[in-house]
Amino acid sequence: MRRYDLLLAGFDLLDQAIAVFDAMPKLVTWNKAMLRLLDFPESLVRVGTPFEEFVRFNVQRGEYSGGALNPAEVERLVTERMAAVRAFQPHQAERTRPNGQVLSIRGVPIPNLGFVTLWTDITEQRRYERLIERQNAELENRVRARTAELEAAKTRLDNLAGQLTRSEERMRRILDTIPAMIAYVDAGERYRFANRGYANWFGLDQQSIVGKSILEVVGPDAYAQVRPQLEQAYTGEQVSYEYSRINAAGQQVHARSAVVPEASEAGGVQGFFVLSIDITEQKAGQAVLIQAQKMEAVGQLTGGLAHDFNNLLTIITGNLAALRDKLPAHQGFEDYLDPALSAARRGTELIRRLLTFSRQQPLAPSPVEVGALVHDMTPLLARSLTERITMRLDLPTEKLYALVDPHQLENALLNLAINARDAMPDGGSLGISVARRHVSPSLALLVEVPAGDYVQFDVSDSGSGIAPEILSRVFEPFFTTKSFGTGSGLGLSMVYGFIRQSGGNIRILSTPGKGTNVRFILPMTDARPAPPAPVAPAPPPAANGSRLVLLVEDEPEVRKVIRLQLTELGYPVVEAANGLEARSMLEAVEDIAILVSDTVMPGLGGRELAAFARQLRPALPILLITGYATGPTPAGTPDVPTLRKPFDGAALAAALATLTYPADPESPPP
Repeated sequence: MRRYDLLLAGFDLLDQAIAVFDAMPKLVTWNKAMLRLLDFPESLVRVGTPFEEFVRFNVQRGEYSGGALNPAEVERLVTERMAAVRAFQPHQAERTRPNGQVLSIRGVPIPNLGFVTLWTDITEQRRYERLIERQNAELENRVRARTAELEAAKTRLDNLAGQLTRSEERMRRILDTIPAMIAYVDAGERYRFANRGYANWFGLDQQSIVGKSILEVVGPDAYAQVRPQLEQAYTGEQVSYEYSRINAAGQQVHARSAVVPEASEAGGVQGFFVLSIDITEQKAGQAVLIQAQKMEAVGQLTGGLAHDFNNLLTIITGNLAALRDKLPAHQGFEDYLDPALSAARRGTELIRRLLTFSRQQPLAPSPVEVGALVHDMTPLLARSLTERITMRLDLPTEKLYALVDPHQLENALLNLAINARDAMPDGGSLGISVARRHVSPSLALLVEVPAGDYVQFDVSDSGSGIAPEILSRVFEPFFTTKSFGTGSGLGLSMVYGFIRQSGGNIRILSTPGKGTNVRFILPMTDARPAPPAPVAPAPPPAANGSRLVLLVEDEPEVRKVIRLQLTELGYPVVEAANGLEARSMLEAVEDIAILVSDTVMPGLGGRELAAFARQLRPALPILLITGYATGPTPAGTPDVPTLRKPFDGAALAAALATLTYPADPESPPP
């Protein structure tokens, strides 16, 4: 027993904490260091205390988690650690307590009896180790820095040639990496250096280009372009220029170059530094932009011309129709009047095509299942082709819906098919394919449409093709390669205007003698076509006798024709030459029962006049007329219809019949 007491007394003198647990496991014995190092309360450290109580105590005070836990988390952590204790294996580990104390923990099993655990406070030891590591690192850094200084000094003194070689190699790598083409040419016009980009642009490697002449590298055609610039550089002047060449793939590429002469000590020029940049994509982008600007300008011009021609056709059509109605029938006058009216109607169709090109023709887009539309058009397309032309369709198995005006799409496909037919007088093949197409954000910038999903159409023929010099003009109105009288030159321009107005884009690829491919895309939609609306019965004709019409038109001759049409229909008419005059009349004349106004007028336009009239007289029937396309209806006038010029008396009567008229308390309803 004395030996046991002596043993315990010796344990108490140790700095290490020792605890012995039996197989249960329960505490059997311990030393004082256990309480000191682990901060266990004396009430807990007693013979027979289950190991689980020590674990729970540590868990609850955050020894293992670094913070407080809820009861469920405490039980989960206690269960996990007790499962590890029951499968006890010899181990040694370190644990940093929440107070920063670092303990080394060693567990040793006593076979069939229990286990002994030793805790050693190694906080200071670890601190010293970290300090030593930090000092060693600082020392190593100082030694390394000093060594580097010595090595650098030795390199500067003993290996200057090697350093220059490395500098040259580094500069070469930089020159090969930068996105520019750099070369040096001697006074004999032979390459002495070319970076990787310069050599690659000419399809050569850097070794093979050195020693070659400029003529050998760029070719005779490009050399003819750059030779005058080199002659100017021989005078000592820096020059900049652009040139083009045909690469190995048969494509035309463009470059912008700057040549800087290097003066010789003996006088004159001993060589040239050349800096070039590939501007092929930039040239292509400029061409697309110029073409788009030209087409936009032509579109604006044709839109304005269409308005003026519509006014002229209104005068011509109105007067001819009135004259035909007033002349006695079967007197031969029809032989003169009917061809004139027919020509005026053809002029109206021509103006409609111009408005389609200028994107001012109103469209009626709706979800269209394009595969079915193309399939249904096959008989019409086949009749438009000759028997020597075979047609093939490649339509998707899935249903693809495009948001488009179906009639305009049919006209566009028919126009393209007819153009293909004319390009194959000896026969050939026409292919029409439809597919889904996704336009990425990067591609969207190039094709000038929003990124997203589209339906792609390809119309290909095996005809004569289009010459490169006229390919950029095929969308211009009235431009045609057909013989005089066989084409109006509006087919492709109408297709272009319709597709651009529909939110898509179009491009043509053609090789003379090998055929043409026309590809265009239209926005895809997930919507499905709405069921057809029931046909509404035609409104009854208006009672005209008591309805005073205010006619507003700034063109006197057009105003005269429309006034005559209104009076023929039985309407009393007062006239205004502009919107400001009409506004005053609306304020002063209460008997005005209908407002008929031109849309585009100086000062106050028809839409603004309609909005004013709605505020002044909310129930006033209003009809707008225009030689342009219909535009957005201003706020406050959602029910204002628009009649397109030119029109005859019947069309005017039908438009007036659709207006909503207020009830007249002094007369029966119409």
